[in-house]
Amino acid sequence: MYRARLWSVAHARSLDRFYSRFERLLLWLAPVCRAIGYQRLERPVAALERGVKGLLFDCRMCGQCVLSSTGMSCPMNCPKNLRNGPCGGVRADGQCEVNPRMRCVWLLAYAGAERIAGGIERIRVIQPAVDRRLEGRSSWLRLVRERSSSSPPGGAS
Repeated sequence: MYRARLWSVAHARSLDRFYSRFERLLLWLAPVCRAIGYQRLERPVAALERGVKGLLFDCRMCGQCVLSSTGMSCPMNCPKNLRNGPCGGVRADGQCEVNPRMRCVWLLAYAGAERIAGGIERIRVIQPAVDRRLEGRSSWLRLVRERSSSSPPGGAS
């Protein structure tokens, strides 16, 4: 999984473009999701999301995905679950103080953000603390629910 994380950061630009298109597709499907029911869709969509994002990003299914804001490096892979930058214990060689075999998640995030248009600005946005009640839930469905309710009918924002 660690190699997949490194690959995802190295290909952050392409993955960010894909995610933008995928987000538009999800928003386009919002009426279908509403008709079927978000509760009904939660389990199968979360399973699909866990498989895809687990493979590509070593996703921890926090339910509040910020990959596009962190250079395609999942901050939940940080042993301390830090969502707004590295701790004070990053080793001089860039390795994690908790797991010295692993590069600091936030150094990877910054490297990925440099590859994405507007990525450095996005990484500077302060993320809210993780809401543990959402763990294991689909962030894709959450995005559809939240954004479609604020979008004009018939189009994505």
